[in-house]
Order: sequence, then C-alpha cells, then structure tokens
Amino acid sequence: MGDPISLDTGDRSSGLSWCLQRVGMDAEWLLLEAGSEVTVGRGFGVTYQLVSKVCPLMISRNHCVLKQNAEGQWTIMDNKSLNGVWLNRERLEPLKVYSIRKGDHIQLGVPLENKENAEYEYEVTEEDWEKVYPCLAPKSDQLMEKNKCVRTKRKFSLDELDGSGAEGPSNSKSKISKVSCEPGQPVKSHGKGEGVKQCSEYLESKLTSLDPSEKTTGAHIYPVLSKVTELYNKKQKPSNTSASQSRLGLLKVTMSRILKLKIQMQEKQVAVLNVKKQNQKGNSKKIVKMEQELQDLQCQLCAEQAQQQARVEQLEKTFQEEEQHLQGLEKEQEEEDLKQQLAQALQEHQALMDELNRSRKDFEAVIQAKNKELEQTKEEKEKMQAQKEEVLSHVNDVLENELQCIICSEYFIEAVTLNCAHSFCSYCINEWMKRKIECPICRKDIKSKTHSLVLDNCINKMVDNLSSEVRERRIVLFRERKAKNLS
Repeated sequence: MGDPISLDTGDRSSGLSWCLQRVGMDAEWLLLEAGSEVTVGRGFGVTYQLVSKVCPLMISRNHCVLKQNAEGQWTIMDNKSLNGVWLNRERLEPLKVYSIRKGDHIQLGVPLENKENAEYEYEVTEEDWEKVYPCLAPKSDQLMEKNKCVRTKRKFSLDELDGSGAEGPSNSKSKISKVSCEPGQPVKSHGKGEGVKQCSEYLESKLTSLDPSEKTTGAHIYPVLSKVTELYNKKQKPSNTSASQSRLGLLKVTMSRILKLKIQMQEKQVAVLNVKKQNQKGNSKKIVKMEQELQDLQCQLCAEQAQQQARVEQLEKTFQEEEQHLQGLEKEQEEEDLKQQLAQALQEHQALMDELNRSRKDFEAVIQAKNKELEQTKEEKEKMQAQKEEVLSHVNDVLENELQCIICSEYFIEAVTLNCAHSFCSYCINEWMKRKIECPICRKDIKSKTHSLVLDNCINKMVDNLSSEVRERRIVLFRERKAKNLS
C-alpha cells in the first residue's frame, strides 16, 4: 500500500463546505473551495484528474469548469467536452454558464450500452467539513507530489542495492581462514588470499635477510612462492568448500616448517663457521658431525619443498575446479534471471494487450453510439428534404395553374386585373387590345384595368425559391417588355 495522501485542511475545523458527492460512493468527492476555480478532466493541470478505467476517452482533458459568480453562487460550464456535461439529466450547451444548487444531479460523460448510469455522477451538496474531509478525492498536484516521493524512494532503494552489491561476493560468502606464518605461533583463520599473501611476504622478507651463500640453498622455495602468488592473483573469488580450506591450511603450515628448517640451517652454518674459526686444529669429528647434521637438514628441506610443490599443484587444481563450478552456477543464475525477466515482460505485454482490447471495445461502443446518432440525423435530414421538395412541387403547380398568363404562358409580369376579374400581363393585354377590346377568356368588353401588386409580390417571392434558370428567364422577359414599351 502507498503512503496516504495528506489533504490540506486549512482552517476548516468547523462550518459547511460545498462539494460534489459521488453517487453511491463514500470517496472521491470533489471539494468546491470558495473563491477558487475548480477544473475537472483527465489531462494535467486540472484541479481534479479523472482517469476512467472503463473508457479512458470518456472524460476530456479539460472537461468542465466550476466557479462562483458575482453573487457567490456556484456555476458549471461545459468546456467543449466530447461526451458532454449533464445537469439534472439535461445536456448543457458548451461554453455556457449554468447555476447549480444543492441537490442538483451532475453527470460527466454518457453511459455505455451495457450500463444504465454513467461512470461519473455527482450530487451537489453542502455538508459539515468533518463529514466531507475523509471522503475527498486528492487533487492533481497532490498526486504528482506523491508520485515524485515514490520515485525518490525507489531511487534511494536502488542506490542502496547497488551499494550493497558493490561490496562483492566476498561479503555474501563465507571467508576462508587466514593462518599466521610466523614460527612458534598458532594457526589462525582468516581470508584465503590474505593468508597466502602474508606467508609469501614473510618468507620473502626472511629469505632476503640471508647471506649470499645461504640464498643458494633457499632458491628452491622461490618457485613455490611464485606459484602461490600467481594462484592468489588469479583466484579472486573465495571458495566455500572445506577441502580448499584444509589444503590451504596445510600449505601454510608446510611453509612455516620450511622456514623453520631454513633458520636451523642458517644457525648450523654459522655454528660450523664459528667452530672452524675458533679451533682450526680442533676436533675434526665434531666438524664432520655438524656438517652431517647440516646435510640432513638440507635433505629434509628438499623433501619438504617437494611435498609442498605437490600440495601447491593439488591446490591449484582444486581452485580451477571450483572456479569452473562457480562459473556454471553463475551461468545458471543468469539464465534463471533471464527467464524471470522474460516471464515478467510477457505478463506486462499480456496486461497491455488486455488493456488495449478493453479500450478498443470501449471505442467501438462509442463509435456505434455516434453512428446511430448520425443515422438518425441523416434520416431526419432526408425527411426534411422530401418535405421541401413536396412544397416546391406544390408551389410549381400553383404557379403553373393559377399564376400564368393565358396569352404568353409565362408567370405574370406586372399583373393587371380586368373588370371581369381575370388577370393578365400588362404587356400582353395591351397588345391584345390593339386587335380586340374584349376579355380573351370570357369575351366580355374591357372597361377597366387595375394593377395587382399582391400578385406581383407573391410571384416574385415564389420565383426566388425556384431554380436559377426560371429566375434568369423572368428577368430577361421583364427587360425585353420594358424596352418594347419604351420604344
């Protein structure tokens, strides 16, 4: 569980507070702070960030804005959201401010096909602060601060892991004991590499203190020391096996014995030289005996060196086998880590695919709803077009049957009504009266002519709704007749 997000209580220890109470939930209420503008959406920079788990695009980036007007009353405005804001089950017009009151129902977005209610539905309420505070949703800036703290903690934990891992495998594995190489002291357990290094340094320091004549006898120790030192440089990883520890202990004890024998040889050689100097004519038997003891010590030293050489080779072989075994274990561990990483990657991929499938289904549901709305709009548009065509056809019938001049078979141009109540074009009846002074329809004598402005205005307005060809033809006829009247 993450750390709880602390909400800024300010000084609201008492009093009433306005908020949007989530319908059917005792959490994720939206606080309406007096004197501030509250923005709601799925994007960054809003007061309350709403990220839908069912349909991510149901809530727009900046869905709506709530603020107080000059009188202190709370208002709501749809900020051109895709799926709209609904106040008391009626959709609000975008960018238009509406007043809200206690008990009003606010809905953000639309319900999906298989659900009756939308995901985000709220009720405007004014409650005591102590009741409102535990149910409030965290603000966007508080969520961002929490995520920043979590990332910082995670970074610190990773740094600690790296620091503990940098200490190397020597801290997680048991160390091999170190044995002192000084003569006459008990063997103590320390690190394997440190013991070999200390023994080699101690022996080298002792050998360098010998006389040139004595170094020739101790020359056999150098190959052993060089191999041990080379083995120490090669083997950096400690071993946990008891066999390696025992062999290393034997190696150090043998080196200590070799050093003791070397010291005894030095003492014998010094004693032989002193005896030869003090008593050149002394007992030759004593000198021979001391030389024999010196030769025995040299033989014993050579035997110890041979035995030590064999143990060094055996120890080197054991170290090689252990190194191969450790390499095999490391390879198996790397393969196991790769398998775990692959399994985790597959799980993340599967979760991502599931999320994409859910989003695709939600998108399909929204698209289907929009398609239905488009089909309904298209049907209504087709009905309106059909009605319009029917009205136009009716107008054409009226124009052709009632508003045409019987003489020129055109719509009345400057209509004139005779005393017999029949109407004709002014130009047509004048031309007719040049031959006969009687009505072309009823054959009554023409005694009077009256211009009919009502017919002219009605025909002009109806012709404006007809095709452009009819309007142009009427204009041409009007100009031609006017020109004939002037001539």
